Amino acid sequence: MPKKLLKPEAAPSLVLERLKVWGRCIRTQRVAQQILASDLCARMGISDATLRRLERGDPGASAATYLGALMILGILDFVAPMPDQHFWSDHAFARARPASAGEEYENF
Repeated sequence: MPKKLLKPEAAPSLVLERLKVWGRCIRTQRVAQQILASDLCARMGISDATLRRLERGDPGASAATYLGALMILGILDFVAPMPDQHFWSDHAFARARPASAGEEYENF
C-alpha cells in the first residue's frame, strides 16, 4: 500500500510557499548544472515521480528528500542555512512544563 501524502491544505501557506521556492531552486540548479533528472534520481535513490514532486514543491515529499537534493546540488547552505546555535544548543533534552498561575511572564 502506498504511503499517504500530506495534502496541501494541511500545511500552512508560508510552508507551501517555501517548498515551492525550494522546488524551483532544485529544478533551476539541476538544469543549470546540466544534470539529467534520471541521474539526480539515481544519485538520491528516488523515483522520477518523487523528483517531479520535489520540483513542484509538493508538501508530500519528506524534508530529508528536499534537503538531500539541495545538498547534492551544492546549494543547501544558501537555500536552507543552519540556524543560529542558540536556537538548538541549549536545553536539548529539557521538558516543557505548564506554567502555574501567576508565573506566565516571569521568565521574560
